Amino acid sequence: MTNLYFVRHAHSTYTPDELGRPLSERGMTDAKRMTRLLQMEEIDHVVSSPFKRAMQTVEGIANELGKDIEIIDGFKERLLSDRPVADFNEAIKKVWSNFDFSLDGGESNNIAQERGVAATIQVLDKYNGQNVAIGTHGNIMVLIMNYFDPQYDVHFWEQLAMPDIYKLTFHEKHLIEVIRIDENNI
Repeated sequence: MTNLYFVRHAHSTYTPDELGRPLSERGMTDAKRMTRLLQMEEIDHVVSSPFKRAMQTVEGIANELGKDIEIIDGFKERLLSDRPVADFNEAIKKVWSNFDFSLDGGESNNIAQERGVAATIQVLDKYNGQNVAIGTHGNIMVLIMNYFDPQYDVHFWEQLAMPDIYKLTFHEKHLIEVIRIDENNI
């Protein structure tokens, strides 16, 4: 079995710089809590989106392991639009109601999902039988989960915490089980 621990990043301080946006003070505290949870999971490798907030959320476990974070572009957040949207929640509902629809300059669910799933398959192939922590983002994480099991949808995304950890257990490339990792199950 291969266990992928998808770690939705902690709270970040908003800036228009998606790539360089850092964790907030609260986010840094929550990232330490994520490190403690991941320490109980015998993590072998750490990969991440190239976005700073995702990397900062998993850097604690990488430091504990004495390993570098492997950057995988496919785990970056989906591009909703190339310009600010008037109503974020309405925009999310539109793209989730039609997987082919995209806002101006943005990725459709199908395009973003294809990118995220390709990155997931890459990790499953490279780290077969191991435990891998993946620093990522809420929307792309749920799109990946949705590919393997359609019950993970926009309603699931709406109830995610920030940060959050979901352990996906695979046999080869077949999803066997999904467990939320939190203080209640360690």
